[in-house]
Amino acid sequence: MKNKSSKIHIIGAGISGLIAAQILENYGYKPTILEGSNSIGGRVKSDLVKGYTLDRGFQVLLTSYPAAIKYIDFEALKLQKLLPGAVIFKKGKTQTIGDPLRSFSMVLPTLFSSIGKLSDKIKILKLNLLLKNKKIDAIFKEEEKTTLQYLKDVGFSEEMIQTFFKPFFSGIFLEPNLNTSSRMFEFVYKMFGEGLAVLPKAGIQAISNQLKDNLKKTKILLNTEVKTVKNKGITLKDGSEIETDFTIIATEASPLIRNLKNQETSWKTCDTLYFETPEKIISKPIIGLIADENSLINNLFYHTSIATTTKGKGELLSVTIVKNHALTEKQLISKITKELQTFCGISNTTFIKRYQIKKALPKLDNLQYEISSTETKLTSSIFLAGDQLLNGSLNAAMIAGERAAMGVIGTLQDGLIVDELSHR
Repeated sequence: MKNKSSKIHIIGAGISGLIAAQILENYGYKPTILEGSNSIGGRVKSDLVKGYTLDRGFQVLLTSYPAAIKYIDFEALKLQKLLPGAVIFKKGKTQTIGDPLRSFSMVLPTLFSSIGKLSDKIKILKLNLLLKNKKIDAIFKEEEKTTLQYLKDVGFSEEMIQTFFKPFFSGIFLEPNLNTSSRMFEFVYKMFGEGLAVLPKAGIQAISNQLKDNLKKTKILLNTEVKTVKNKGITLKDGSEIETDFTIIATEASPLIRNLKNQETSWKTCDTLYFETPEKIISKPIIGLIADENSLINNLFYHTSIATTTKGKGELLSVTIVKNHALTEKQLISKITKELQTFCGISNTTFIKRYQIKKALPKLDNLQYEISSTETKLTSSIFLAGDQLLNGSLNAAMIAGERAAMGVIGTLQDGLIVDELSHR
């Protein structure tokens, strides 16, 4: 029997939790979200500092993500497009490489760049075509290998791998050695090839805010940290108890459930440092990569190369570090400042803020694209969500949130499971 008065609690107001709430609302339910921090968004958050909008880690939205197309109003976000490619800093020189099939302005720089051989550029075009015609389902059924091994097997030269692929995809996968599954490489490469990398004019949190603003019947309780979850009950850190009929855990579940203690998710970490500079050395909205083995910096981006709703006094530069280090914050700022000068010729930087992101992306094996609603069911009343169930992406977070909500709804509706999301 349908019971629209059922008490349904969602733990975590990140992307997955917000989508779960939306699905439950769509079916007439009124869930409550319990969020431990003082704001919604999970890992998709921004702060206003010194007149600049600082995203918590350099993040982009890929417009070709199937779940994003379904749940996000792109037009309302006033999305700003990044050019498909990168400016590569190597041995004191800069070269630009990109996808000439998607941006005419990238044709000549790519053709005349000395990065990689002509055969590498032909292989890139062939890979574009291959993955354009490959369905997402097929990608996630492929045998897994490391991305590095995949690139070698395709036949890319060592120079092309070290100068472009390694720094570019290290910044996406948040690990420096391209140990990430080849399934993720093919999926992300396909998404880049079919859409655009964009940023909302108001910063990455505009995505979370839009999903929250879509909710009309959901109660969101901030600063409400959960200690444990069991069937029909939630215990908060302050010791208070909440009775519930169903719980969706849209965050890591292992600390909250006793018998999951040994199933803790491993996480990739990164640092993002923001600086103010008097001028931009990259005027176009394109990512910068440092192709030097000795560099701690992975990538950099001038956020003021796109239109923003806030405007500080100078240019806003973000720098991302994915390599492990044991530096103090003072040492890190000093080293990054020197590297910006040495590798990029960027001087007169003023440090604004550092984000040390200890849980930036889940470290996963056997990556999946899809999960059934029944697979999100941990017990008769506890369901799991979050991108750690599938693969580390905003798209996966949305799918997992939808699936968990449909699992609850299916249980309430006498086992009728409705799988909505079509990704073919």
